[in-house]
Amino acid sequence: MASATFPTADDTQTIATVRAGEELHGVFACTRKERQISRAGTSYLTVELRDRTGSIVGRAFRDADLLAGRFERGDLVRVQGRVERFRDELQVEVRAIARADGEQADPAHFLPVAYRDLDELEGFLEHLAREVYDPSLKALLARLLGDEALRREIRRAPCSVPTQGGAGRSSSGHHAYLGGMLEHTVAVATMALEMCTLHPRLDRDLLVTAAIVHDLGKTREFTYGAEIERSREGRLLGHVELGLRLIASHLPDGLEGERRLSLEHCLMLHHGQEAAGGQRFASAEAIALYRLNALDAQVKGAFEHGTGGFPA
Repeated sequence: MASATFPTADDTQTIATVRAGEELHGVFACTRKERQISRAGTSYLTVELRDRTGSIVGRAFRDADLLAGRFERGDLVRVQGRVERFRDELQVEVRAIARADGEQADPAHFLPVAYRDLDELEGFLEHLAREVYDPSLKALLARLLGDEALRREIRRAPCSVPTQGGAGRSSSGHHAYLGGMLEHTVAVATMALEMCTLHPRLDRDLLVTAAIVHDLGKTREFTYGAEIERSREGRLLGHVELGLRLIASHLPDGLEGERRLSLEHCLMLHHGQEAAGGQRFASAEAIALYRLNALDAQVKGAFEHGTGGFPA
């Protein structure tokens, strides 16, 4: 199969700014792909293309089968075509389309992202980690945050899957955008630190560490393309189990026995007893983490989706 050739993409061109009569050439998220039959009996290809500014329908009337073999729904695709007006709506007459690779295929250009600055949030996370003084827990956080690949995923992971594709925010869940997990983690750990001031009998180092690592499994729970979706690991194991495995793989010498069990218990119970198969809370720190996690998730959800889904 001959490879597709494209002109240099226009980095300034967005779906919101294109006009009828313009050439379109760039990288977009493909959120729909259908082969259809015209009234004349010929096949054509229909796609929906998205970026963070909106969406537009594209149709390829020539070489539909050939073009369809070059990408799949959910891919980031490089597109060349002409924008036309059809029945008072803009659409693209697609001449070339294929899966995009390289730097321009960065999901952050197409998926919803955190409103807050990720560098600032990372700075807050590092500050919170420095508030842990227990040698074994401090060593664990140093190993986790010193893992460059994991650190990149911490910046990228959401807390949940958006129910709307493309630029739209999720209509359920919370922090359902790139960087959402980091934003949520900083909020929960900050509240945990304040809670320890109000209740000094809490094990401060344990609770703050648990707050920082409670959602780490989300770094393995999702895949990123045209949309945020759950990975096979995420579907089969869930982020709690994935988080426990990440901690085990970064475990420092000295973090064993009761200390490790206490941390793992907090992680396993951070969505409550029912989510943990009926296991009961065994520490005040586990209860605190569960409540703080729920508080931030529900407050964030109320801001994003309204208060109708939450009890008074």
